Amino acid sequence: MHRENVNNMPESSRETETDEGLGDRQQRDQGNQSSHNIVSLISQFADDNLTLVRNISTGLAVAGVIVIARSIKLITKFQAASEIPARFIERNISLRGKVHSVTEKGLEVEHVPIHLPVLSPLLSKHKGVCTTPMLVHLAGVELTPEGKVWLQNNLAPAQTVWLKLISREDDTLHCLVSQSRGSMWSYCMNDEVLRLGLARTAPIVGVLPDSRLYWRLYKRLHRAEVKAERKGRGLWKQDSLWERVSKAVRDNTLVRLMGRIFKRT
Repeated sequence: MHRENVNNMPESSRETETDEGLGDRQQRDQGNQSSHNIVSLISQFADDNLTLVRNISTGLAVAGVIVIARSIKLITKFQAASEIPARFIERNISLRGKVHSVTEKGLEVEHVPIHLPVLSPLLSKHKGVCTTPMLVHLAGVELTPEGKVWLQNNLAPAQTVWLKLISREDDTLHCLVSQSRGSMWSYCMNDEVLRLGLARTAPIVGVLPDSRLYWRLYKRLHRAEVKAERKGRGLWKQDSLWERVSKAVRDNTLVRLMGRIFKRT
């Protein structure tokens, strides 16, 4: 009696396990069939409404671009130095500009933002408003009168330049101003006027003297100034021996007195 019960127990367990496995398999099959039906319905809807789906996708993409453009001010036209976000200056962002004129105070440059064919007109804040150029100073540079003339001759109105933002002081931007030479490379006006001896290095306004940015710029500008001094360019130009002797003779008091005597006689 006891042996029969023992022999029958495994068979009952197998039957129970078999029934449970079949039930699980049926549930999985039903779940897969439901998922397949949902996918089929979505695919059928997309095929039947292909134009609508494309329009929705395009709309979402355009909306995303608008949100990103607004958040990073990608196509914003800055009319004054105060409109530029502080993070642009902190990260030394480069802005494109168009030269209006070179004055005693510095460069007058109109900001030229990135242009997107459809979005730029829609997001422009200054529709129909006269553009106002921003005042830009060459960072770390003190121009000589000859340097200002050189800038006027080399930065024609409407010429495109790049402004690497260094600091902001009231309504003035202190920047590294670069000009393109051909399509492959450009040169920095700050370096160029120092290299030609048309300017002296000056304290970099708005940058902490013990900061890494200050010393990086200082070394760069000082290197350009030293080149001009070694080659005797511009304000570092030395007179020849004959010119120095002639100047010494002209400035001599005795020579001047004799010149006055000869004039009277």
